[in-house]
Amino acid sequence: MTGCFGIRDANTKNTASTAGHTAGDVENVYKDKYDPEVTITTVWGVDPELKFKRGETIENNIATRWAKEQFGIHIQSLWSITDTNGAYGTKLRLSMASGQKMPEVVTVGASDITIAQDLIDSGLYAEVGSMFDKYASSTWKKAMAQDPNVWNQYSRGGKRMGIPVLDYAYNHDYILWIRQDWLTKLGLKAPETIDELEQVMEAFKYHNPDRLAPDQVTPLSIGFKTTMNTWMGDPSWIFGAYGTLPQQWNLGANGKLEYGSVNDGSKQGLAKLKEWLAKGYIPQEAALWDENKTAEPAVAGTAGMIPGPYWMSGWPLRDTLIHAPDAVWAPIKLPAGPGGTVMRHGTSYNNGVTLISRTMKHPEAFFTYQNYLFDHYADPVPGSKLDNGLFSGYDYQLDSTGNRIANDKISGGYVNSIRYLLVRDGARIPESQLQSLLHLASGAEPQTRLEKEAVVSYGPDTPAAAKVLLAQKDKSFKDMFTGPATETMKSRQDYLNKLESQTFNDIIYGIQPLSAFDTFAAAWKSGGGKQITQEVNEWYATVK
Repeated sequence: MTGCFGIRDANTKNTASTAGHTAGDVENVYKDKYDPEVTITTVWGVDPELKFKRGETIENNIATRWAKEQFGIHIQSLWSITDTNGAYGTKLRLSMASGQKMPEVVTVGASDITIAQDLIDSGLYAEVGSMFDKYASSTWKKAMAQDPNVWNQYSRGGKRMGIPVLDYAYNHDYILWIRQDWLTKLGLKAPETIDELEQVMEAFKYHNPDRLAPDQVTPLSIGFKTTMNTWMGDPSWIFGAYGTLPQQWNLGANGKLEYGSVNDGSKQGLAKLKEWLAKGYIPQEAALWDENKTAEPAVAGTAGMIPGPYWMSGWPLRDTLIHAPDAVWAPIKLPAGPGGTVMRHGTSYNNGVTLISRTMKHPEAFFTYQNYLFDHYADPVPGSKLDNGLFSGYDYQLDSTGNRIANDKISGGYVNSIRYLLVRDGARIPESQLQSLLHLASGAEPQTRLEKEAVVSYGPDTPAAAKVLLAQKDKSFKDMFTGPATETMKSRQDYLNKLESQTFNDIIYGIQPLSAFDTFAAAWKSGGGKQITQEVNEWYATVK
């Protein structure tokens, strides 16, 4: 996949070519292709589910060869590690602490954000805001401008120290997926309130249409092994029915930010989870279940509902048909609590950060690479080079008529080769995905790459699910604190998190009474939470 870079914003390119950026006392010139080639060193946290073809590895594959042929960029791996149980973040931290050679370009996902902050504060990585202003294409700049706050947590004293990795808007917001075939056979309608939800869960468990025994049925598949606020199997909307979202900073009635886990609504949410656990509505092992585990009973055909993103009908719910051929999943709105209250956590447009070393000889080369992806892959013009996907035979394949075939029909198997790229998910323009889905939901034929990808990669219910999601977009609330860790967070956050996790689990499992919440809230405030709240609001006053 070689060829010309194409035309991008002339003013940006000319400025970059003449002015350059000084890193390591070397003046650099932006090029579409480098001759002689330049090297970018990096490291990899490899998704354990990522597949490889033809003997390739993360160090040597179709994407690394493409970078060399397309741009004259040699991507050199310092190390790679299978990223299970936070192994990537741990190795990054150990490498930094032991003085090992650090990568010139490193991308850290949102789940490892604490390590990213430590890398920024280490002094090993450069201020990148001026580079972005100088080198980034207009397409990339416009995408970043869709939410200027994405820079906040990677900034220090007004200097932008890391380039945010953009995600699709609403990508990890969630709706409720329900077994419509069970509802229909029971003569029930989709629940609109928490009370109606309980009636449906009771029916699914004790009058199961597939004749499953009660102990075989998981009416609502959720888990909170690592967090109460996540992307699949998420229980935070249960708290949201009572007016708060745990483990994030929400805007309070007084106009200031408050930590949701110490809001009184969390006490009501815990009471409801305790009740549902006792009745067998949620998994008995919920405290040990992570996101992927919550999908297992759904795929096995034994779960009645699971909260998750609008794209779940493709993965993992499509596999339910293997075990329950008559299963029909349908997307529905989140049920309301007392007074009609609904809250769900909102997706940040930021899904991680890319850092650039202070000593990198050719930082402009990273922008050559990433500009191409934003200009030609993020939302390409129909009929253009990357209109169907990134690498033929990996993430897409065309039939004899030039149409994309289903991913599971690709010769040798589908490979998510986008994860071979320097930046997680390649390049995403936040608002582009939902625009494509709404276009499909109107009955239009797929035309753009994103539309064609939705048809073959996601389930057929995805466009309709996107409409359900947007029907409650005013119920979506992002974490309002997007700044770097405050001083007290650095010293007290781990302790407070452990206190919260232990107390919440103890209440749900009946080890402590519900009144333990009040003791926890007081201990959280006196143990550093009150000071953190003050620091968070001091930060908020500078950005609101």
